Amino acid sequence: MTTRVIIVDDQAMVRAGFAALLAAQSDIDVVGEAPDGAQGVELSRRTHPDVVLMDVRMPEMDGLEAARRLLSPPPGVTHRPRVLMLTTFDVDDYVYEALRAGASGFLLKDAPPADLIAAVRVVAAGDALLAPSVTRRLIADFARQRPAARGRPAQRLKGLTERETEVLTLVARGRSNSEIAQTLVLAEQTVKTHVSRVLTKLDLRDRAQAVVFAYESGLVAPGE
Repeated sequence: MTTRVIIVDDQAMVRAGFAALLAAQSDIDVVGEAPDGAQGVELSRRTHPDVVLMDVRMPEMDGLEAARRLLSPPPGVTHRPRVLMLTTFDVDDYVYEALRAGASGFLLKDAPPADLIAAVRVVAAGDALLAPSVTRRLIADFARQRPAARGRPAQRLKGLTERETEVLTLVARGRSNSEIAQTLVLAEQTVKTHVSRVLTKLDLRDRAQAVVFAYESGLVAPGE
């Protein structure tokens, strides 16, 4: 199955380079490019991509606002693509907010070409790009700066079983399904089932939102 991708970035050279790289893959189809967030939202609504590569800092409308509009569309708009943020370290605050809005992860703009291709495939498959240690450090840093919300998020944890809470804790620490399976001595398929139940019970879209929720509810503390 072919993954449909659009690239939203204000630098023409970046768009062209990413488009050429991705279009060379037999399972990826680049269906459009846009130079700012506003045009990116319009292009997405028109072309219905599976994945949107979204730069953070752009004129007219930045990537954060564009991600919010794509992931929380107005009534009548049913298409919601998966959004992969493209960033540099100096705008990490925007990326954290994008994860809260429902983005599926982020990728540094100077990452190796193979990482970009892999990231698109991971996000298209419905997972979140949270494995790299830099991502865990990013979320931990901002969770440290924002005191955990002990109210409603913490109350929602009570709906989880003990095993589901264990799984969520390990997800928040950046563990993959196979690593969680090894830690808890479970089959990997069982772990996938637990993760799915956690997302459903907490009304979360994917692992990215699960990680943010775990920190903000106080389940996981920065530095653990």
